[in-house]
Amino acid sequence: MNKKLVGLGVVSLAALTFAACSSRTSNSSSSSESSDSAVKAAIITDVGGVDDRSFNQSAWEGLTAWGEENGLKENTDYTYFQSASESDYVTNLDSAVSGGYNLVFGIGFALESAIAEVAPNNPDTKYVIVDSVVADQDNVVSVGFADHEASYLAGVAAAKSTKSNHIGFNGGMEGVIIDRFEAGFVAGAKSVNPDIKVTIDYAGSFADASKGQTLAAAQYAAGADVIFHASGGTGNGVFAAAKAENETRNEADKVWVIGVDRDQSAEGDFTSKDGKDSNFVLASTLKEVGTSVKDIANKALAGEFPGGEILQFTLADGGVDLVETNLSDEASEAVATAKKAILDGEVSVPEKP
Repeated sequence: MNKKLVGLGVVSLAALTFAACSSRTSNSSSSSESSDSAVKAAIITDVGGVDDRSFNQSAWEGLTAWGEENGLKENTDYTYFQSASESDYVTNLDSAVSGGYNLVFGIGFALESAIAEVAPNNPDTKYVIVDSVVADQDNVVSVGFADHEASYLAGVAAAKSTKSNHIGFNGGMEGVIIDRFEAGFVAGAKSVNPDIKVTIDYAGSFADASKGQTLAAAQYAAGADVIFHASGGTGNGVFAAAKAENETRNEADKVWVIGVDRDQSAEGDFTSKDGKDSNFVLASTLKEVGTSVKDIANKALAGEFPGGEILQFTLADGGVDLVETNLSDEASEAVATAKKAILDGEVSVPEKP
């Protein structure tokens, strides 16, 4: 396999504002109409689904943008197959191929083994695995992100914003990818204050909002006032916990959430106990999944699909970043300083806790 580090295209995820269709569970009945498009693209979600307000949704927004900009038809030229459980991965991948889709994206590291299983049997189908690597397959491109770099900035923001000197991290499922989020976040926080308390919990799922809410509520009750989640749809429960907590507090005493993968500031609106309309999203790490999906789909359409390559998106090329929502001037300056230190090579962010 050829290893290649590439930058993202010029389109930022912030510009991809197309909403995912949360009422659907699958588009598997699509592709009944004829189409002149040389590339028909499908996304296979992980269990978070296209309306997870995070990773999968970003991917679907990117594919939707690609389809609309190229005058293509949803459900004919591009679609998604939603996975309710891990047992759906291979089935959905096969359904995409049988439905005539020749560019198939597996969204999330959980689909790695499924793509590794089906790709050799479908050499004329182009596959993309996001957040993992499928080696030695010329019809598979592997896409990765330097999540630890963006998470380091989140840690700096949290440490500069906490009043209790106690912050939290809520992960989905433990593994190599979420390790990067945890390691970067803790390193960033401790670069500001080596003695800061960081509580770390895992839900064991990317689709269990109830568990996410329980874990976050416990962290807030124990004194944490900033929580960074890297948990996909489970993170919806983190936002629910923060909203419930903040509705019992005066606005000046609110607790915070740091969002993940996309700008999640819209999830933070609430009315405080003292009647003030406010927002509790401190910042969000950005992971340009949608832009990478769009970029690769355009390459495939141009006959330039980078099969067999590993594409790595970093802070340096805008593949990851931190969007600031409610940072103080001091916190914002600290984030900017930390970002420069990473880009200048003065800070090497760890990928493992």
